[in-house]
Amino acid sequence: MNVVDSSGWIEYFVDTANADNFGPAIEKTALLIVPALSFFEVHRYLSRNAYSERRDECLDLMRRGTVVELTMARVIAASDIAQKHSLAMADAVMYSIAREFNAIFWTQDVDYKDLPGVSYHAKDPSF
Repeated sequence: MNVVDSSGWIEYFVDTANADNFGPAIEKTALLIVPALSFFEVHRYLSRNAYSERRDECLDLMRRGTVVELTMARVIAASDIAQKHSLAMADAVMYSIAREFNAIFWTQDVDYKDLPGVSYHAKDPSF
């Protein structure tokens, strides 16, 4: 199972130099877990950065994975993860959902770099 951080989705959709690092997880939709919170972050980015004409197409691609809603139990689990690893709320939600499903968490966010179950791909500094 795979969970892709919102920044990974954005890299993939915008087709940056780092996009190929996330393709293997995104393109295996049968193994893809998509936290509902990802839709907020991706929609917001694409809407405000001149990609709105492709936005709905991108969100449809995200829906091909298994969408996981934010529940009370997941909020509490994310709070525990946030405290344990000093993560911000959205980061903790994403990572805790990956841990819940024993999934690999694909990211370019350095805050996750040394955490268990993370496939870290450093962000291209030119983007």
